[in-house]
Amino acid sequence: MTVVMVAVFALLLLLSFPVGYALVISSGAAVMTMGSVPTVISVIKLFQPTQSFPLLAIPFFILSGALMMSGTLGQKLVRFAAALVGRYPGGLAQVTVVGSTIFGGVSGSAVAEASALGSMLIPWQKREGYPAAFGAAATASSSVIAGLIPPSIPLILYAAVSNASIASLFLAGILPGLMLAGGMMIVCYVSGRMRNFPLLKSEGGLRALGTATVAALPALLMPAFILVLLRFGIATPTEVSVIAVAYALLVSILIYRDLTVKRIYAALMGTVVTTGVVMLVIAASNLVGYVLITEAIPNAVAGYAESVLKEPWLIILAMNLIMLVVGMFLDLPAAILLLGPTFVAVGSAIGMDTIQLGIMMAVNLSIGLFTPPIGTTLFISAAISREPIGAIVRELWPFYLVALIVLGLVSYVPATILY
Repeated sequence: MTVVMVAVFALLLLLSFPVGYALVISSGAAVMTMGSVPTVISVIKLFQPTQSFPLLAIPFFILSGALMMSGTLGQKLVRFAAALVGRYPGGLAQVTVVGSTIFGGVSGSAVAEASALGSMLIPWQKREGYPAAFGAAATASSSVIAGLIPPSIPLILYAAVSNASIASLFLAGILPGLMLAGGMMIVCYVSGRMRNFPLLKSEGGLRALGTATVAALPALLMPAFILVLLRFGIATPTEVSVIAVAYALLVSILIYRDLTVKRIYAALMGTVVTTGVVMLVIAASNLVGYVLITEAIPNAVAGYAESVLKEPWLIILAMNLIMLVVGMFLDLPAAILLLGPTFVAVGSAIGMDTIQLGIMMAVNLSIGLFTPPIGTTLFISAAISREPIGAIVRELWPFYLVALIVLGLVSYVPATILY
């Protein structure tokens, strides 16, 4: 069955089928080869995961991010980041990284972040004299920080397949997310000094920074607000996501006063489309998981890894290499849902903490978002900058280096996650 499923899935991907449809068709074909299994099982397995209460957090977090990022708040955040780091070498590129870190605490989606920030900052960098390819590289790479900073959609998906605590994953993702941000800011600073990127003129000094901070405070407080509610057990992740939507509406109505019917409609439509895509992949991945579990593939892989590789550090290295390759061809949600059950079994076999494994998967598969041939944030940034993919990839190598260093730390130094 598994051989049939993998063969059909690979063929459909080569034919450019959407991943969700390819998963449904390939896993359905595998179930059909199981003569003793009724077809109704396929339908049940497809719809079963969509009834999960914790997964309701996904559309609400997407909606709250869409409401906040589409209005005045997005501009306030960019101005705050510019006032904070814009005057330093490579300042505008650093603004992208800081903006991505803050936006990550609002949207939880790297794709939304790359689109929103890229459309604002890449043209600005080009006007100031930055190489367009470098601006696109900074946007494509830094936008993946959203996969680690709460509320992270990938971490919610990992929790769904591993039964790990969403609150613990959110807390564990903060330090690796900040390490990524810090490393990428260093890349921007060094590149700015070595290549003489234009400096952004600073106006108003500390007073301007204070004004920008106050203006952006509602967005800056949102991640902390989410963590406090979760950490102290005041609300569940799903309840927090609903509160986040109410918070976004109140901020837009009472503070910025820029909420319109058109904005609400656009946010709702974007949420429906994004949620539909994610839920299709979740449903299909559950059927794939059923096929794999029926043939005891996760346990077989775990046993093989233990008997052949033996050393835990070698098994972790093998998992990382597999994820790096898979992440180059599959989008992050699909990759987490497909690899999650098997890797949780492997991780348990070597005594690896489930939370550590989740952060390792999020960091690793996020690298695939800005890596050819199917890097989503890479293609978004290329479309906005109108630069060839090859030119952007040449600018990305120091960002890849930073991401791999952080990946090594979260893989082999558990304290960076389990502090």
